[in-house]
Amino acid sequence: MSAELIPICDASALEERGKGVRFPVTAGSEDATGFVVRFNGLVQGYLNRCAHVPMELDWNEGDFFESSGLYLICATHGAVYAPETGRCEGGPCRGRSLRRIAITEKDNQVFWQPDEYVRPARA
Repeated sequence: MSAELIPICDASALEERGKGVRFPVTAGSEDATGFVVRFNGLVQGYLNRCAHVPMELDWNEGDFFESSGLYLICATHGAVYAPETGRCEGGPCRGRSLRRIAITEKDNQVFWQPDEYVRPARA
């Protein structure tokens, strides 16, 4: 994994079980977005792509949690995912998972780390 850390946002932008922050990435050879949310005090990051059909999850920009705040939800398919693991806990892709993006929180900032599949957005 690359040691490069790419800034996403101030840590204060992520409230517990609140709106997430999207950021541009290249996934494989496609333009895509990643997102971060705060759950149980920790920042979690994923590729913004449902495990069922590759559609973005959020129904309004940054709205990733369902109404109870306990699960991430795909607005298109209704699949629900555990925020701490990305595993689908209900819906059409049960047992599959969102693609995790490595996240670091330090000095009141949130950063992401590229890997072999998720890389910085193409210019």
